[in-house]
Amino acid sequence: MKHLGTKRVETERLILRRFTMDDADAMFRNWANDPEVTKYLTWPAHPSVEVSRMVLESWVFQYDDNAFYQWAIVPRDIGEPVGSIGAVHGRDEIAMVHIGYCIGKKWWKQGITSEALTALIRFFFEEAGMNRVESRHDPHNPNSGRVMKKCGMKYEGTMRQADINNQGICDFSEYGILAEDYFGGKQVEK
Repeated sequence: MKHLGTKRVETERLILRRFTMDDADAMFRNWANDPEVTKYLTWPAHPSVEVSRMVLESWVFQYDDNAFYQWAIVPRDIGEPVGSIGAVHGRDEIAMVHIGYCIGKKWWKQGITSEALTALIRFFFEEAGMNRVESRHDPHNPNSGRVMKKCGMKYEGTMRQADINNQGICDFSEYGILAEDYFGGKQVEK
């Protein structure tokens, strides 16, 4: 495993890139201010663009750390961020990253999140040498689980009342994919 930081990743429809301070207005307008987008997340909807700026300032500052991963999801045809995806937790001793994501309601059910997650699974296995990529969702938000399944992640179980989000104490459903799953059982160099 080698930490590479938030490197630019491109797909057919998307550019996954570092956020800049210039993204604050798009972040606020496209997803961060919407309580429906943040309903099952651990952070509340931003009440103002100033809150979005403060979040971005924190992320931009952390980009010097190669173990920090936070991407803007930028559809090529739009040219501005419509969501975010990143490693919200990691454990170096087991070469694992836990990915979290959110995207503006206007872009739901278009395959954008699945495309971004698939690209990062590839990045973390093929470039960073991770052994495990995981994610989880509130079972009341099944569309998020569908994204994980579509990307090849396996359902590993539901923990009862083991998390908290904007709805209060909640269950979470865990999904994961291992390097051996991704590479089809081939021996993986670490």
